[in-house]
Amino acid sequence: MTTASEGAELTQVGPGTPMGRVMRHYWLPALLSSELERDGPPTRFMLLGEKLLAFRDSAGRVGVLDHRCPHRCASLFLGRNEQGGLRCVYHGWKFDVAGSCLDMPNLTEDQEFRHKVKAKAYRVVERAGLVWVHMGEGEPAGLPGFEILDMPADEINVHMMQRDCNWLQALEGEIDTAHFGFLHGGHVDPDDVPENDPFYFTITNRAPQYHVSDAPWGTQYAGYRAAGQGRTYWRFANFLFPCWSQAPNGEFQSHMHARGWVPLDDGHTMFVFIWWKKARSAQALPQPTFKDGRPIGGTGRGGIRMLPNTTDWLGRWRLALNEGNDWGIDRDKQRRNEIYTGIDGIHLQDQAITESMGPVTHFAFEHLAPSDQMITRTRRRLLKAARALQETGEAPPGAADPAVYRAARSGYFLSPEGEAPWREVYDRTLASSAHPPG
Repeated sequence: MTTASEGAELTQVGPGTPMGRVMRHYWLPALLSSELERDGPPTRFMLLGEKLLAFRDSAGRVGVLDHRCPHRCASLFLGRNEQGGLRCVYHGWKFDVAGSCLDMPNLTEDQEFRHKVKAKAYRVVERAGLVWVHMGEGEPAGLPGFEILDMPADEINVHMMQRDCNWLQALEGEIDTAHFGFLHGGHVDPDDVPENDPFYFTITNRAPQYHVSDAPWGTQYAGYRAAGQGRTYWRFANFLFPCWSQAPNGEFQSHMHARGWVPLDDGHTMFVFIWWKKARSAQALPQPTFKDGRPIGGTGRGGIRMLPNTTDWLGRWRLALNEGNDWGIDRDKQRRNEIYTGIDGIHLQDQAITESMGPVTHFAFEHLAPSDQMITRTRRRLLKAARALQETGEAPPGAADPAVYRAARSGYFLSPEGEAPWREVYDRTLASSAHPPG
């Protein structure tokens, strides 16, 4: 059982908290590059509990600053983005993307001290259509070495969706593989589904067995089921430090992707999904169908409709269906067993479940089961990393060596039953799979 104090260690991400210190060792995706235009208005956003602004200057460079002007703490959101910097409208002080003060026009030349003043600024890089921010001290290592980040830019897709709950419960909803046969497919009779449909095996045996272990990048599980004809159906997935997952929702051989659960604050998370356009994944494959060709209700993208973005701190990439409208639940479809949950779409079903737990899960109320091994293992791995950082200064996994992520892949596949230990099955399948050039 996770205690209340351990829960606080795991979920709180503000400056000075154990997990906040861990998170600040990594580059985190904060915005889509397309959200910022040259000399356009600054964008408000939250990251790790801090209120920040992003802007693109006249040369196309991106700056990420604390929103407060270091003069009188007026918000630079009201500022003018012009001629290579962001100018506060209170007294005209101007700051570049590194936070350096360029101008103090309300002071005479003999009074100004711009070289002694700097706005709080964070390091920024752009990659794969995203603005990445590093909020820690010291010289950071490179971006995480995900396979997908080595693909050509025109072969990468990126989506963002906000979730109104703590980052850890959002992540744990992803690595809890035992829910699939119920939450997403509880209404489906295996006899009605073609045996060559990947959906078939997850509903034929709704209580799979698991292997779970630590990995250089975090933790890994392999869910497995007998698939007949001497075969085993495998579903490999990963947790990757500090807040990433790789789900088994595509064919392992081509399923290059990364799914970030980026903490905005302790009660809000930005889901950042980066995937290869050419992969045979849930995004590329047709919606699962019955043998007669009818789509299986509730298993597609369903209720993915977005509200317009606003300029609020938490006003970006919000789903139109949310707790305020019960995530669009249709009790008639639920009653008729047309959709097990009555909620249309796999992502929205996951969103509803994790948001229904409240902003932060009350861990002491849980009764975890053997099917929750990946969750307990991941919590323990996170706690150990946070405590090692605090007590000895040991960098958390992947922070100093981003290359460890290169060997992480997820997905499903069939293999001959009992031919080798599970890690050997994984290594061999990875070696035979598609990889980025170079």
